Amino acid sequence: MLTVAMRYVTVSLKVRWVELRPLENPSQVVIARFLRSSTMAMADLQRVVVIGRLSLGQRQSIKVVLHTGSETVECEPATSAPLSRVDAQALTGWLTEQLGQVQVPVERQTEVKRDFLRPDAWWARSHTAELWRVPVGEVDGMAAQRGVESYRYTPRAGAMSSPGTSVTVYAPGRAYDVAEELRAERAAGQAADSTAAPGPAEDDATDYR
Repeated sequence: MLTVAMRYVTVSLKVRWVELRPLENPSQVVIARFLRSSTMAMADLQRVVVIGRLSLGQRQSIKVVLHTGSETVECEPATSAPLSRVDAQALTGWLTEQLGQVQVPVERQTEVKRDFLRPDAWWARSHTAELWRVPVGEVDGMAAQRGVESYRYTPRAGAMSSPGTSVTVYAPGRAYDVAEELRAERAAGQAADSTAAPGPAEDDATDYR
């Protein structure tokens, strides 16, 4: 009964949507919950934060947080809701335009998921090598050099068929960051090579002595 009651309270308190009224010159913020709605005066709203959540470069969810002097209201749409598909930067721009006339600042933040379950959600050496576009044999050294946490363990199936056989996996969050760093470094190197002026040919070199 307690579990059911807690679930009911959680659902009833969850914010379903937030509306600015009137839209042309908003003076109120309507906060709709499961069973009731409340109204906040625009004068009480101090700032708005749009939070975009990412996992390995892919968007996972979005949340809008309203800050007043006395409370914080969080609006996180369900996965199937239209707002869940809105880009965080686009929403930040739209809210900035709407709330700029009433001088309410809007900011955008990003939360990156890094709590991947070890070892099930960590990356194998072969997958990491493919992502980094390097030979498998170079992964260990690059991981140590660039601060990618690794974990060595013996899978259950491997322990039964080949006792003592172990594998190394790597933390996806930092491994993905390294992949982006390598991509940027390669792009910068290619740009430098393409713009570098060719030097004089060895046979055409002039001796001014």
